[in-house]
Amino acid sequence: MQREEFLQQLWLDYIHHHPDVGMLRLWPTDAPVEYLTLLTLDQSPFAEQDLLPTLGHLGYRPVHRYAMADRGLLVSLLAPPDDGAWLVLAELQLSSLSREPRDKLTALVSHTHPQDTRGKNLLCRGRPWAMPSWELYSLLYEAHPLAGWIAVMGPSVHHAGFDCERLGHRFDKLEAALAAAGLAGSEDRHHGIFPVSPLLQYRFYPTCSRRLAFADGDEHRIGLGGLALMQKRLSSDHERAVELLLPHHTRCEIT
Repeated sequence: MQREEFLQQLWLDYIHHHPDVGMLRLWPTDAPVEYLTLLTLDQSPFAEQDLLPTLGHLGYRPVHRYAMADRGLLVSLLAPPDDGAWLVLAELQLSSLSREPRDKLTALVSHTHPQDTRGKNLLCRGRPWAMPSWELYSLLYEAHPLAGWIAVMGPSVHHAGFDCERLGHRFDKLEAALAAAGLAGSEDRHHGIFPVSPLLQYRFYPTCSRRLAFADGDEHRIGLGGLALMQKRLSSDHERAVELLLPHHTRCEIT
């Protein structure tokens, strides 16, 4: 599978779950995405160490790694071989959960069908295990919101990030346009999974909640992610905006 096909499949899966993003006409439909955040967990075959070889074959290379103990996350920035979208691979550490939710999530993931862990199916086909019950989702969400999210979504794209500079518009203009389109930005710089560096102007926009059918047939509305808008505070910086995304003090060595 080629990298372009992989990215297209990630994007199609993302807008399937976030139709309000797919309907936005604030920038061209082929406008560049700065990054895609992939949320996964440290359980094989979805752990970072399992995913990196596959992503490496597609041309991605790890550039920086970040540890966020307060969020139970390890995050890696993966650079493409060209000027395309970067990947932000966020791995939830099961050790950050207490015993019961950790065991429940581990058991759920262990029922993944082998066909859903191979080649182009990996990360592109949505949840690869059975839908949990509302009670199990609630237990996991209370333990850690990202554990609940993974249980219903599977390892996949949580949100896309857009750089105003690459879109050719000012941050304040796009911020107002997104508000007019019905998306309310969150000023909580942790809302989009991880903390964000003060070197960026940044807003996370949760998309509309979706009604999902859980294992027992009951339906409930839950939030499934969103999109992020950013712009470098110093335009003289030569790095891509995504390279400045995460706070420097959380960076750790890549081993």
